[in-house]
Amino acid sequence: MDSVERFRAALAHREPDRVPITDGCWKSTVERWRREGLPEGVSPHEYFGYEMVTLRPDLSPRFPAEVLPEDAEHELERTPYGALRRQRRDRASTPEVLDWPVKSREDWERIKPRLLPGADRWDWGAVRATYEEARGKGQFVAFNSHIGYAHFQEYIKSEDLLMLLATDPEWAKDMFRTQAELVIGQAELLLKAGFAVDGAFLACDLGYRNATFFSPRMYRELQFPHDRMVFRTFRDRGLPVILHSDGRVKALLSQFLEAGLSALHPIECKAGMDLAELKREYGRDLALFGGIDVRAMADPDPRVIEDEIKRKFEVAMAGGGYLYHSDHSIPDNVSFGQYCHVIDLVHEHGRYR
Repeated sequence: MDSVERFRAALAHREPDRVPITDGCWKSTVERWRREGLPEGVSPHEYFGYEMVTLRPDLSPRFPAEVLPEDAEHELERTPYGALRRQRRDRASTPEVLDWPVKSREDWERIKPRLLPGADRWDWGAVRATYEEARGKGQFVAFNSHIGYAHFQEYIKSEDLLMLLATDPEWAKDMFRTQAELVIGQAELLLKAGFAVDGAFLACDLGYRNATFFSPRMYRELQFPHDRMVFRTFRDRGLPVILHSDGRVKALLSQFLEAGLSALHPIECKAGMDLAELKREYGRDLALFGGIDVRAMADPDPRVIEDEIKRKFEVAMAGGGYLYHSDHSIPDNVSFGQYCHVIDLVHEHGRYR
């Protein structure tokens, strides 16, 4: 099987030849791995044989962006969304947002006309080069974008955004609808241009360590209709939909499935997302993509990660419906040698025949 066939089989709850493999890591992790043996000029994607490639449009209001040096460790960044952020130069932590572009409904109404679909939101040269290279390697190609609540943290301070959901739900619906229509428009432009993607990889962080950011009822009223619009754009074309959502989002899984979700990513262990439990409860309908604890990868005792992968693969792989990924992304406390061992274990335990 090539990667496309492998992904399609796993996402359709059929057993491929082996578990599909892809992952992500911090910039500082790559820098560490370079010092420890990752060849210069070779990305982790190439070195470890990751099998998914994504194509992503510009979904911002396209304000002028700039980076301003601040000190040896940090830089200030004015984003295309109009926010001002302080960022570690090694990108090893979440940026600190110093200023948000939307503080009132009037601010939003000024930005909204800048969020219309358009062909110029695609860098067609880069898209074609990435697409043709992936097709030549038989890799799974996914349309990629942010959707819903999490994306609007680019515009509005998190506490204010959560309060807005409760105090002005019509404004929240307008934002989610605008974003959904932009995402759908960009996907349709890509497909009409002849790029036959294999599915969608969408992102919206909806949970933290203990629960979802807001209630399932509020999700149902405010975001669910617009997620369903986006999911169905792909599902109606026979394409699977993968959702990246950090944190403890189990309370929303039945609604994700109703909206048309095919697979959940990354199944964050620190937030109590248990791969075996989810397989038992949802494995017939929902493919599971991730769930391998990065804390086990960093443990100095290799038996910890060996047990983690062996134990979880035995459950998650049964009948198909499982794809390998870390339970978030690889932090820089995981050495190059440790991660090479992880991928060796994935190949060892991830074979069906």
